[in-house]
Amino acid sequence: MISHEMNGLYAITPGITDTTQLCEMTRQAIAGGVQYVQYRNKIADYRLRLAQANALSKLCKQYGTRLIINDHYDLAIEVDADGIHIGKEDIAITDARDYLGKNKIIGVSCYNQLELALGAERMGADYVAFGAFFCSKTKTNTVRASTDLLSEAKKKLNIPIVAIGGITLANASSLIAHGSNSIAVCHELFGTQDIQFVAKKFSQLFFRTEQTFSSSS
Repeated sequence: MISHEMNGLYAITPGITDTTQLCEMTRQAIAGGVQYVQYRNKIADYRLRLAQANALSKLCKQYGTRLIINDHYDLAIEVDADGIHIGKEDIAITDARDYLGKNKIIGVSCYNQLELALGAERMGADYVAFGAFFCSKTKTNTVRASTDLLSEAKKKLNIPIVAIGGITLANASSLIAHGSNSIAVCHELFGTQDIQFVAKKFSQLFFRTEQTFSSSS
């Protein structure tokens, strides 16, 4: 299995039916510095998911951005995405690896449970995601995670950590400073009038936080 480094801004697409609009919004996000795009559309049927995933796959390949498919491993295979993201009720990590192969990325939601993350790493996950850290407009019934969890996880895990849930420009720096390699954002990015500008602001936080940490060490 190849080791996948992960850092920077991770965009989670909004659930919209207009594929042209979705691609334009995603293009703006990539132009602003997004490193990973997760395609997530819970309201789409199979035909729309396939059309949108195909369009996003072409877009991401054009710009050298990684495309992750939420949940649907068969869709990830069909559009040759870079990987999938799964939760506790989705396909098992080992089964996903068998289907996708050793070179694809498998990310796992671990909510607020470090033990889940440690187990995911042992089973071959390439990254884990913790959250929600703040009130989320995308998911309203999520558990809450603390920045202390990030600090502890950073000491015990050897794979990248993604923070998710209610992340804004005002609170993202604290998550990065506590050990998150990447921050996953949906509404705060795609719900703005200038997606590229906001993406750039998010992306700059990683450099600034790294510089602040280095100067204080």
